Amino acid sequence: MMDFAAARIKMVDNQIRTTDVTSHSVLNAFLSVPREDFVPTHLRPLAYIDEDMQVAPAANGQPARFIMEPSPLAKLFQLAAITKDDLVLEIGCGVGYAAAVLSQIADSVVAVESDESLAAKATSTLAELGYDNVAVVTGELAKGYAAEAPYDVIFVNGAVEELPESLFDQLREGGRLVAVVGYGNAARARLYVRASGSCSYSEFFNAAVKPLPGFRKAAEFVF
Repeated sequence: MMDFAAARIKMVDNQIRTTDVTSHSVLNAFLSVPREDFVPTHLRPLAYIDEDMQVAPAANGQPARFIMEPSPLAKLFQLAAITKDDLVLEIGCGVGYAAAVLSQIADSVVAVESDESLAAKATSTLAELGYDNVAVVTGELAKGYAAEAPYDVIFVNGAVEELPESLFDQLREGGRLVAVVGYGNAARARLYVRASGSCSYSEFFNAAVKPLPGFRKAAEFVF
């Protein structure tokens, strides 16, 4: 029988701490959430490897869905500087692993998922494990979830080509949005901050994470 608790400690020590993640709240959250409970049963022995874990295959023209590799996920959470007072909106919650980690760092989390079966899976796993400060809602990812806005932090769980204005409109003044913009090895982690009604960003590190559906640029016609 695999010792998941030992594997979790090893993940934090070898994959997360070694990539400049020093935030105690982030490290403790990754130590406390059982990643193995969020992956398909046959992948449980691999739950703590240093890779993205596929949780749903590509279907109907939509890309496959993944739990993000631990290191970039932790670095993005640290970049967002989330506190226990923050209301966080997660875009693309998949099976709910990142939402569970966020629930340990933030006050409460609203997690949006476009795939109904993934949303159902996330809801039941989170409830089973007692993460009761997370609400999973089903909807179009690019629209966010205006009903609970404004948010202190918006976390986009996957790589995007561009971000719609509608998401920035859901940030409160001083709020932060963290996303990986671009695809493949050239993709960059960005931190957007809303000040005086508009958002500006800084880029921080390269992050080759899997794409999220619904955020490609519209094709431009060339005449």
